[in-house]
Amino acid sequence: MKNIKYILLSMFAMGFLACEYDELDELRENNNNVEDDEVILPDLTVGTADFSNYVAIGPSFTAGFTDNGLFIAAQENSFPNILAGQFANAGGGAFTQPLMNDNFGGLALSGNRIAQPRLVFGGAGPVPLENVIGPVTVSTDVALNNPTGPFNNLGVPGAKSFHFIAPDYGNISGLLTMPATANPYAVRMTGNTPSATILDLAVAQSPSFFTADLIGGNDVLGYATSGGDATLDQITDPATFEVAFNAIIAGLTSNGAKGAVTNIPYVSSLPYFTTVPANALDPSNPSFGPLIPTLNGIFGQINLVYEALGQANRSIVFSETSASPVVIRDESIADISTQMIAVFNASPTFPAFVQSLGLPAAAAPLVANLLGSTYGQSRQATNDDLLTLPSSSVIGTVNSDFFAFLTSQGIPADIAGQFAVEGITYPLDDRWVLLPSENTEIVAAVDAYNATISAVATANGLALVDVNGILTEASTTGIMFDDFLLNTDLVFGGLVSLDGIHLTARGYALMANSFLEAIDATYGSNFVASGNLAKAGDFPTNYSPTLQ
Repeated sequence: MKNIKYILLSMFAMGFLACEYDELDELRENNNNVEDDEVILPDLTVGTADFSNYVAIGPSFTAGFTDNGLFIAAQENSFPNILAGQFANAGGGAFTQPLMNDNFGGLALSGNRIAQPRLVFGGAGPVPLENVIGPVTVSTDVALNNPTGPFNNLGVPGAKSFHFIAPDYGNISGLLTMPATANPYAVRMTGNTPSATILDLAVAQSPSFFTADLIGGNDVLGYATSGGDATLDQITDPATFEVAFNAIIAGLTSNGAKGAVTNIPYVSSLPYFTTVPANALDPSNPSFGPLIPTLNGIFGQINLVYEALGQANRSIVFSETSASPVVIRDESIADISTQMIAVFNASPTFPAFVQSLGLPAAAAPLVANLLGSTYGQSRQATNDDLLTLPSSSVIGTVNSDFFAFLTSQGIPADIAGQFAVEGITYPLDDRWVLLPSENTEIVAAVDAYNATISAVATANGLALVDVNGILTEASTTGIMFDDFLLNTDLVFGGLVSLDGIHLTARGYALMANSFLEAIDATYGSNFVASGNLAKAGDFPTNYSPTLQ
């Protein structure tokens, strides 16, 4: 059962439908005496905005992070750099980014890797770059070769809201503490002012225009990607977020700068949480299907105990004709381990069941304890459970820690292996599954953050980009971008990159255009009507493994 896998990704043909922005359609109708390719567009006007000195601040989306890495090509296709290209047509100046040293991605600290190279498409799904082209040398070393600022792009992958106002977040000494108090991407920006905050670096440039995107995204994302395990990462309290966001916007607008901000999306719209289905166990898999009758026989005994304890809804049954849900541990339900152990030990038929497993009847108390502790908070997953993308490489493998524990208790290795299979006989741990109760916590926090963002944007007259709405639409119906339909399918949807969270270059181009639309609506510019927009065909949805 080690080779059970949840998914087979296959190519599909994408239909292309022509579509333009409403403003351009209206212009064509008003110029119906000329051919489509001869439509006369108005000259670009800036309205009340000043784009001469543009600064971008935010987490990974601002930086251009994609395919689980940051690298030169991705930075060149970051949405702020795309925006800066359009702003250049409206009096915008130079836009400087803290470029990485290569297109491999990854980071080093004094020659030691601290972040791995990017992902690439391996023919069936995402794989590490080195799986395809072999070992590479990560040449971006935060202790040896940081670029010289100041930088217009202050995107810091991994930064939470309060990190932007935290002194020493870019101080290299903080990378050596446990836990680390600094961020290596921030270290590359601070230069000879290592204690400066990221906000300080932005304000020092006296921007005339700024963007602040997805501030608060990482305040819930770390908790979500850890499967809602608060011991690994916690949701930032909305009151803390409110203080941080207000401080960021107050600093950026202190010299009268105008700008645009975004809200943040629900994680359930990201393929990191939607790609692996709850019913990931395929009976046609030769490593799983033939074992179903045996598994159902074993779980049949456990299901009788569930029923006796009034918990029949926890029964575990695998189908021989259709895909079955994986087995998960649900910390939100009552732990009935003790009661299960008592029922097993009291059953006169339990010793015979133990013998059917190839164990002596005398092992009955031991097996009762093992079954009760293993399945006391377990159930099969439903469509409301969000399995994280990394769970795809875990489901069907043997949990080595549990296997070692079983063998230490005197269980033979062959039987221990059968009872330690992730998602089948060993319930998936919390870190692999975002439970409905945990997602509810995230939604509540996102709603609170977005309420703050909306209020602050309104109070300061800022443009507001609805990234939450964009990703929700993309995950349901898809979004037309020029001749391309983009959705959030992993690998082939065109919008979200191979890591399941960050955007592709084409996705960032769509995001840049969304900023331009919001800027037009707020400041009276006409980027959309004048045709000063990013074109979908100019931006890729994936990068070649040979890109160096």
